[in-house]
Amino acid sequence: MPDVIQLLPDSVANQIAAGEVVQRPSSVVKELMENSIDAGCSNVQVIVRDGGKGLIQIVDNGCGMSETDARLCFERHATSKIKEANDLFAIQTMGFRGEALASIAAVAEVEMKTRVANSQIGTSIRISGTEILEHEPVSCPEGTSITIKNLFFNIPARRKFLKSSSLELKHIISEFQRVALANPMVSFSLSHNGADIYKLPEGNTKQRIVHLMGKNLGSHLIDINTKTSVIGIAGYIGTPDCAKKSPGEQFFFVNNRYMKNPYLHKAVMKAFEKLLPPEAIPPYFIFLETDPSSIDVNIHPTKTEIKFEDERMIWQILNASVKEALGKFAVVPSIDFETEMVIDVPFFPKSAPFNLPEVEVNPDFNPFDKDYVSRSSYQQASNRKSSAPRGWQNLYQQEQGKGFDESIETDKQTSFSHIEQELIVPNATQRFFQLKNRYILTSVKSGLMVIDQKRAHERILFENYLTALSMGPSSSQHELFPETIELNAGDFTLLTEQIDGLASLGISISLLGQNTIAVNALPSSIKASNPELLIRGFIHSFKENTSNPEFDAHQKLAASLAKASAIPYSRQLEPIEMQDLVDKLFACQHPNLSPDGKPTISILGIEELEKRLK
Repeated sequence: MPDVIQLLPDSVANQIAAGEVVQRPSSVVKELMENSIDAGCSNVQVIVRDGGKGLIQIVDNGCGMSETDARLCFERHATSKIKEANDLFAIQTMGFRGEALASIAAVAEVEMKTRVANSQIGTSIRISGTEILEHEPVSCPEGTSITIKNLFFNIPARRKFLKSSSLELKHIISEFQRVALANPMVSFSLSHNGADIYKLPEGNTKQRIVHLMGKNLGSHLIDINTKTSVIGIAGYIGTPDCAKKSPGEQFFFVNNRYMKNPYLHKAVMKAFEKLLPPEAIPPYFIFLETDPSSIDVNIHPTKTEIKFEDERMIWQILNASVKEALGKFAVVPSIDFETEMVIDVPFFPKSAPFNLPEVEVNPDFNPFDKDYVSRSSYQQASNRKSSAPRGWQNLYQQEQGKGFDESIETDKQTSFSHIEQELIVPNATQRFFQLKNRYILTSVKSGLMVIDQKRAHERILFENYLTALSMGPSSSQHELFPETIELNAGDFTLLTEQIDGLASLGISISLLGQNTIAVNALPSSIKASNPELLIRGFIHSFKENTSNPEFDAHQKLAASLAKASAIPYSRQLEPIEMQDLVDKLFACQHPNLSPDGKPTISILGIEELEKRLK
């Protein structure tokens, strides 16, 4: 049998390794930013084009590299961070495996210019798919500048599966935020297609959080600080009132390295138990400090998963720390065991007289004696009447020709008719009734129809918006004073991509820069008292619909805006509004389902009602 096993060429091996390290443009940004931090820089510039698919450039003012190091750094397993196996258990830097630059160079066109501080001439290297095209001296500033062009140009299958530029930019922003949060003493900037997204000055952790996530979050942060012999915990958690249903502002760092840990996430959520609405997630920015020898950061190619030596103990410490922070800021009631409490307990001497409680019992009571029950009821009514105020007889002096018994009978009839009118027949001409300000009830031939008012309105608006998108701009009503809204970079980028579509639906938005927008006009069909809630609701709904493969671009836009602008569950509807809502619902093409596929109508049949009442 001939030999079939052979060694792969370096170019193929590098492409295979790149599949683990370089998954998308954001992976390149993460690896290169971490290298800049390890180089001891104080400023990092990130420049991307077309969501990173066309260009990624990282410029720093770190220590730079010599001519020999600049050439060796593109070789596999070339690193300055570790020299022996024991160094793996004392890692203090971000990069250490020596595969990042080699993997990137295997699947892209790379140009690097670098210079050390004590040298007047730097080094320039150009590589395309592991092939070195240029290696020569060059004049450049101190530090390193790496330019990545045409990512996955030699792997068409991988490039074909890259998402849209807006979605890839969203992933880049996420990686940028993680590195920037862990290094507040370094200034960062991020620009996309020539437009600045972030310009972060040096500062402390709280200032960095506010610059990244928006000023609105700054007033809702609670600091957390715990020092133990096992681990140190610092950072900030958000108050329950700023929690959101979509994740995105939850960050864990271990020794300034970002990590994902669902187990520790549960520790934080457990501390917020019974303080949050269903499915809401609070923001948190938690930094853990521990001995590097007690963790393993080399269990995942992207280094986002970390294994702890005693994870259960850290869970307990983290949970207690979050609870303590919430208690200190009176978010939850707390008990201070160090404060002396005086409880006033009455004292009775043994010789003090006491009386046993007495219970009145009627030995003649017979529950089966109807006459007795009637007499008892009449006596109780008479006793209640006897407690009437003085001068009650004057109330009947104006009655002419009516006796006392007759007036009582008339009063009883009036009271019964009032109750009957309130509970049994509220309005003889009304066909629709609202239950708990959530459901619309009406009678049909087969039984009782229940309509979910919010889902029904979503269906109506969804089909109206689809029609408007296909026919052209719809009518809008301009705001007297445009609403100014500050968003985080990810939401601002998402909204920027949808401005044209929103304009065709009657929503006019102006971009003011620095992640700020102004809402100039809203559709005349939307009764929104707060444009900011409408825009934020649209962004949240659009993020949810992004993962729906059945929706095209127009359907995502229409469904997201319909969900954000539909009438809420807490709103009380007038009969004419319920009639109009039902009429418009049954005029839709698909009245039975909301845009996200949930039922809008349910019929409780006569047979089921009869079974329930047996």
